[in-house]
Amino acid sequence: MTAKPRVVLGVGGGIAAYKACEVLRGLTESGHDVRVVPTDAALNFVGAATFEALSGHPVHTGVFTEVPEVQHVRVGKEADLVVVVPATADLLAKAANGLADDLLTNTLLTARCPVAFFPAMHTEMWEHPATRHNVATLRSRGAVVAEPASGRLTGVDTGKGRLADPREIVDLTRLLLAEPAALPRDLEGVRVVVSAGGTREPLDPVRFLGNRSSGKQGYALARVAAQRGAEVRLVTAHSAELPEPAGVDVLHVSTALELEQAVRAAASDADVVVMAAAVADFRPAELATHKIKKTDDGGAPTVELVRNPDILAGLVEDRKDGQVIVGFAAETGDEGGDVLHHARAKLKRKGCDLLVVNAVGEGTAFEVEDNAGWLLAADGTERPIPLGSKSQLAAEVWNAALALLKA
Repeated sequence: MTAKPRVVLGVGGGIAAYKACEVLRGLTESGHDVRVVPTDAALNFVGAATFEALSGHPVHTGVFTEVPEVQHVRVGKEADLVVVVPATADLLAKAANGLADDLLTNTLLTARCPVAFFPAMHTEMWEHPATRHNVATLRSRGAVVAEPASGRLTGVDTGKGRLADPREIVDLTRLLLAEPAALPRDLEGVRVVVSAGGTREPLDPVRFLGNRSSGKQGYALARVAAQRGAEVRLVTAHSAELPEPAGVDVLHVSTALELEQAVRAAASDADVVVMAAAVADFRPAELATHKIKKTDDGGAPTVELVRNPDILAGLVEDRKDGQVIVGFAAETGDEGGDVLHHARAKLKRKGCDLLVVNAVGEGTAFEVEDNAGWLLAADGTERPIPLGSKSQLAAEVWNAALALLKA
């Protein structure tokens, strides 16, 4: 029996500490053994009993409990990952300067596994030169310091510094456990555009032609790129009520024509464009102004369809020098060939640099948490992408795109 991955969840003393409970629940339900190590200040927001009930482990804040176990050293040394939620300005400062005045800061010093901080603080604190210096110091040592989200803060304030959505933190934690080096800051200065979700083509005020895309893969691509330092614009059609990725500029659209207009505008100055959206190939020739009713004779109406523009091919045709373009293809085999046969033909037809191919079917690609496929390149190289989280696949795509940018 494989042992559960061991995660230390550090909790800082900020109002966002209550969201650490959602992170804890998400990690335990996905099969992780989680030990919560809060600061004394964190227990002013969430009691130790809550963390103990959700984790199944005792909770301590000081170094003078369970002394024979030497837990101020053991906790960090035995962990597969240490993740701090929320990482306050005070905690970042202590970690950057090697202070160790409680169990959590001792754990951060003794940990030899990957360490990830998810900040939460007011905008002024996040932007202060001292905090920026501490963040840079921690990143230079190999720690992951995630970009915070923008939005409502304590009281009536809004701005950058909001804790990333707990679902996003759980996803990135899973990614770091699977691929500890998956979030380097190697996309800083790179401008990327990602499309996501499934377009909807209205038939009447009630009905539409659509597809099963949840948007999860596109959101994962945007999320990973932002945490690797890129400037990210996400153009998303309809998705499964996903949290907006932290540090990402998000634009919502509906139809294929709206998606085309938004992506082409955003792509004009982008270094990388990734077309992960599931775009409808056809749309109704006419939009009924009223709900189409059933007829008494039992017949069905005839709907005339017209083709939507090929957005990916258009981006390739109009791309600027040096721009890398990545396409996605959801394929099934048929009497004409298998999935890879159709994918190779599509790569040649579209002219993009990389094509990510997913074999679709019941329980695969669409509406699921994990993904697998193949990565095809214009130079003829092909390699499989093993089954893993959609963020793992996203990391593979960004590795390949960055290699092309550098070339």
